[in-house]
Order: sequence, then C-alpha cells, then structure tokens
Amino acid sequence: MTRRQKAIAFFVALCVLLVAAAISLNIGWIIANTGRITPIVLGMILFGLIIAGLIIYTVFLVLEIKRNEEHDSFINSVTHELKTPIASMRLYLETLQSREVSEARRQEFYAIMLADAARLQHTVEQVLKAGQVREKPKTVARGPVDMRVLATECIELAIVRHHLQPASIALDAPDGRAPMVSGDAEELRTVVGNLLDNAVKYSGQLVQVTVAVAAPAPDTVWVRVQDRGVGIPRKQLKRIFNRFYRVQARGLRHIKGTGLGLYIVRSIARAHGGRVFAHSEGEGRGATFTLELPRLVGH
Repeated sequence: MTRRQKAIAFFVALCVLLVAAAISLNIGWIIANTGRITPIVLGMILFGLIIAGLIIYTVFLVLEIKRNEEHDSFINSVTHELKTPIASMRLYLETLQSREVSEARRQEFYAIMLADAARLQHTVEQVLKAGQVREKPKTVARGPVDMRVLATECIELAIVRHHLQPASIALDAPDGRAPMVSGDAEELRTVVGNLLDNAVKYSGQLVQVTVAVAAPAPDTVWVRVQDRGVGIPRKQLKRIFNRFYRVQARGLRHIKGTGLGLYIVRSIARAHGGRVFAHSEGEGRGATFTLELPRLVGH
C-alpha cells in the first residue's frame, strides 16, 4: 500500500468513526430529551448537517489526494519523456565529438538523434496542446476534411514514427462517397494520430492495428481504431479520457506516457460537435476507440 493509499484509508476510517460518534451523541440527545419535541427536532437537523459536512469533507479530501497523486505521476512521466531523448542525443553528440567514426555510423547516429528530437517535440506538443484545450474552447477553423484521406496520412506517419512494417496498420475504408466532415484538419489529425500512437504503444511486441473509416448513418462519420494489445479493465473505461489518468493494470508500468493523449482526443472531438468512446473486453483482449463526428451536409 502506497503512502497516499494509507492517507486515503486513514481519512475514510476517521470519517466513519466521526459519523459513529455523531450517531451515538444524537441517540443520547434523543433519550435525554424524551417528550420534548423542539430539542429533538433541532438535534436531528443539526445531526444531519454534521453528517453531511463530514461526508462532503472526506470526499473532497480523498479526491484532492488522488488529484495530487495524478499530478505527481504526470510530472514523473513528463520528466522521463524529456530526459531520455535528451540523454540519448547528448551521448551520441559526445561520441561524435570525441572520436572518429565512419560515415555509415555517423549517418546512423544522425538518424537516432532525429528520432529522439521528434520524440521530444511530440512530448512538448502534447503538453502544450493539453494546456490549449483546457482553456476556454476556441472557435474551430471549419473546412471540409476527408476523413479517409486524413486517416491514410496518419497511418503512414505512425508507421514511420514507430518503425513498423506497412502491414502492421491496416486501413478499412470502403469505396463510395467520401466521408467528409467540417472541422480543423490539423486538430483532427492530432486526434487520429494520438489514437494510433496509443494503439501501437499498448500492442506489445506484435502490432496489429486496424483503422476503419465508415459512415454508419447519413449524418455521421466514424473513425475506429482497433488493436489486439493489453486491453483495458472495464471499470476504467470511463476514466481513461480524464486528464493525467493512465490505465492501472498488470504489466503496464514499463509503458511510458503523459496521460494527456486521450484527454486531448476527447476535448478536440467535443469542439467539433462529436464524441469519442472506448470498448474493451478486458485485460489482454485489445481495445477499440471510436471517433464519431457529424458528417458534412451534402457529402
């Protein structure tokens, strides 16, 4: 049991003891004032107020402890995500500075440093994006966006970013009318990109991801990202879109992240008049994330 879990258990137990003490005092008050209506009524009202105050205080205290724990976890995760690529780049730069290396090795070092720089940039962009979406929602720059084309671009980028084989991420987008939506192409690219990054990250060694683009109704467009990875415990499905929240399950401690990706996804989806939801049969059984957006009228 962690230090914060012990603190939560202590305050919950304290609340239970105080409620029990209040009940005992209220019973004693009623017995002492048997036959006197006014003191009994006033005592019961005060008793109700005391109990309500104790419960509200304890709930807010426990929530605050949990929030602080999430913030600490976020700081630790971001620190790791920043320090690791910086340390890697510094090591390769010192190697290039201190010794002669062949041209082939030099190019290999450059490629690794560029990948580390891209990882660093991605982390910074995630933090900045989370700050932007938390502020007062801005007006979305509306324009027609073909979600089939956008999904294809995001898949190509994910394959390059994660060094995957082309067959690792499959696109299922039937021919027909283009699934057009009205929105900000860059913001929607962030949404699909984050969903793909999560799917790859939580797939383990064997990455098998399917991206389906469909129009299940005349006024709706879906982009569905499905993986066969570690899955999500059902009790956590509603919490994974919260800021800083990361899935708590066996074998996931080694998977790093900021806990901001899905929060950004949900915020952007809402700004576009849509929603995002997740489904999983449980741990080890993969997960499916569905982005639902209003279809552009006339397309």
